[in-house]
Amino acid sequence: MPIQILMPALSPTMTEGSVARWLKKEGDEIHSGDIIAEIETDKATMEYEAVDEGRLGKIIVPEGAQGIKVNQPIAVLLEEGEDASAIDDVATPKADTPAAAAPQAIPPPSAAEAPKTVPAPIVPPPAGNGHDTSRIFASPLARRMAAQAGLDLGAIKGSGPQGRIVKTDIDATLSRGPTPAAPMARAPIPVQAPAARPPLPAQPFAPVAGDPPFTQKPHSQMRRIIARRLTESKQNVPHFYETIDCEIDELLRIRKVLNDGGEGLNLSVNDFVIRAAGLALRQVPAANASWSDDAIILWERADIAMAVALDDGLITPIIRGADLKGLQQIAAETKDLASRARAGKLKLEEFQGGTFSISNLGMYGIREFAAVINPPQGCILAVGAGAPRPVVKDGQLAIATVMSCTLSADHRAVDGAVGAQFLATFKKLIDEPARMLL
Repeated sequence: MPIQILMPALSPTMTEGSVARWLKKEGDEIHSGDIIAEIETDKATMEYEAVDEGRLGKIIVPEGAQGIKVNQPIAVLLEEGEDASAIDDVATPKADTPAAAAPQAIPPPSAAEAPKTVPAPIVPPPAGNGHDTSRIFASPLARRMAAQAGLDLGAIKGSGPQGRIVKTDIDATLSRGPTPAAPMARAPIPVQAPAARPPLPAQPFAPVAGDPPFTQKPHSQMRRIIARRLTESKQNVPHFYETIDCEIDELLRIRKVLNDGGEGLNLSVNDFVIRAAGLALRQVPAANASWSDDAIILWERADIAMAVALDDGLITPIIRGADLKGLQQIAAETKDLASRARAGKLKLEEFQGGTFSISNLGMYGIREFAAVINPPQGCILAVGAGAPRPVVKDGQLAIATVMSCTLSADHRAVDGAVGAQFLATFKKLIDEPARMLL
């Protein structure tokens, strides 16, 4: 029977996507692991890897189509020996057949909502299979990923055609964290979703007489999701803001010494900022927090997400355990992650999660700004440009290179005093960067 290729859930917050580009055309042979399309998600444009083998019989969703719900068919794959006559019943199921109700979109849990397992339909294996995992319906890629991660395929519910376990099921299992049989470091903490709000009425653009000439740039899927999530954040998260000025002359001196030391280092000011933020979160753990309706979540590791600007939005790759890494390792990771983020080559786990965010617009000359919190994180630090300013030292007027940093915090999880303690600790590390070299 032909296999439906479904719109995948490529991130926890993705409920719909669009097909940016088909890399295969109808009639092409498809092998497991082939890149068949580029899917535009709520985070980035990502490659869609085939999990089954066969021939691309029909493309249902054309390039550029937007608003395609997760698990909605986008193409049909013909297996060996099948011809095009078998496609119509799969691509356009009739209302009186079971197939008509099968491809029902099940949105994945967002990063701000409690994960609720929705069982996918599973076709039982033929009689006599028993518990033989070799007879479980799973794609070759899913089997390989499960073997590498030590997962039990028998405990995973498949969301693919006919209950088949596919790559997205393995990704979802890994993102949910440990199971009793395979303990991991830490599972994601469920966070209560905000109360649903009625949608605002559509406000289409209506030009009036006298307007200058203009062009319209259609919204990408990423831009739509950024708009929705930031609106929800400002509506539902009680932001408060605290700003502190850091003097970075000594930091710039040490950075130059290290970069000129012949070790091949190329440290940026942002690398020092990430290192200082990680250490400050370790010293003030109450600032490394998230809100849920059941409890305040205090994270035991500083996973710092850094905002990277893209042509049509932004993405936040994560430095895992920034409080445990030195400047050299942080510098190498930030350059690699930023480069692959702009090329759309990040893996899901490289931008999913994070406990604290940093947005640095200093390179654009911005002196000071306030960033919007990325739920369920409790804080984001906005970093401005370092510039010469007059300061008072020992009662005398002097000139110093000053960098303003503004903390946006979720007042439900982080109190003003906690934010102030974090910023004071952060400032001490930035003003005296030798402390973060220990």
